[in-house]
Amino acid sequence: MSRIGNNPISVPDGVDIDIQPKLVTVKGKLGELTQEYSEVEIKMEENTIYVTRPSEKKSVKAKHGLYRALIFNMIEGVTKGFTKELELVGVGYRASNQGQKLDLALGFSHNILIDIAPEVKVETVSDKGKNPLIKLTSHDKQLVGYIASKIRSFRRPEPYKGKGVKYVGEQIRRKAGKSA
Repeated sequence: MSRIGNNPISVPDGVDIDIQPKLVTVKGKLGELTQEYSEVEIKMEENTIYVTRPSEKKSVKAKHGLYRALIFNMIEGVTKGFTKELELVGVGYRASNQGQKLDLALGFSHNILIDIAPEVKVETVSDKGKNPLIKLTSHDKQLVGYIASKIRSFRRPEPYKGKGVKYVGEQIRRKAGKSA
């Protein structure tokens, strides 16, 4: 029994939902998202969405909670949006952006230039005495997470000094260095 899949989704005001066979479209003030689905039934009654499963097969049970969570994240994304913050820890690590181009200096012999998708708003903050921050904001949770993980993959935090690109609030497992 899926505990997440059985929870109903309440739809706030200002959100339009179009449920068609195999496709759900959610429109809100921040944008529009679509999601294909299969093997589950999605019904809307008044301002509540119910995701039900027609059978007890393993694949259907697995998709029951998945599609409920995806639809919930779509609704939350078009109303509030999602933000991921990355912190650059290390001497000489810098980030700057010109529009949708992100320029990273991560200790390599060259700077890394990344074109960010137009759906994602990128912002860099460089305060004196603090580590540089990269703020990614969008209505699409999957896209924000993907871009954040892509940026993090250029220089993952290492366990000895903690240098690298990390999420704000992430705890790095630290190791003791060589002992004499």
